Amino acid sequence: MPDRWTLPALDARNRAFFTSGRLVLQKCASCGVVQHPPEEMCHACHSMDFETRECRGRGTVYSFIVAHHAANPALRERVPYAVILVSLDEMPEVRIVGNLLDVSPDRVWIGMPVRTVWERIEESGETLQLPQWKALEEDEHE
Repeated sequence: MPDRWTLPALDARNRAFFTSGRLVLQKCASCGVVQHPPEEMCHACHSMDFETRECRGRGTVYSFIVAHHAANPALRERVPYAVILVSLDEMPEVRIVGNLLDVSPDRVWIGMPVRTVWERIEESGETLQLPQWKALEEDEHE
C-alpha cells in the first residue's frame, strides 16, 4: 500500500478478515447465509449471531474498473490500475473487491480466474493482511 493510505478500522466483526491472512467470512449461525462485508445483522434473517467460514481464495473477475485518475494522492504513481470485484468459486454470490496486481489493466477480462494474495502492513503495533488478487496460472487450475 502507498504511504499515507487510509487503512481499515478494525472491530470485532472484521478483525479476522483483515488480520488472519485467510479469507474468513461472516456466516449467520441461524440461517447459514455468508455475507461480505461483515455486518451487525444478517441481511437474510436479521439474526445477530455469527460464525465464520473460511474460503480457499479463488474466484473469477465479476466486474472491474480501470482507474486512470488518482482518487488519492498516494495512488498517483500507480495509475492506471485495475480494481476488480471477484466472485468466489465456493460461493459465487459473495464478492470481494481488491486490486489486480500482476496483469496490465488493458488485459483484465470478465471471467478471468484469480487467486488471493496478502499484502502485509504493520500499523500501530498490529499486522494487517489486506486481500489483493493475482491471475491464476495455468498450473494452478484444478
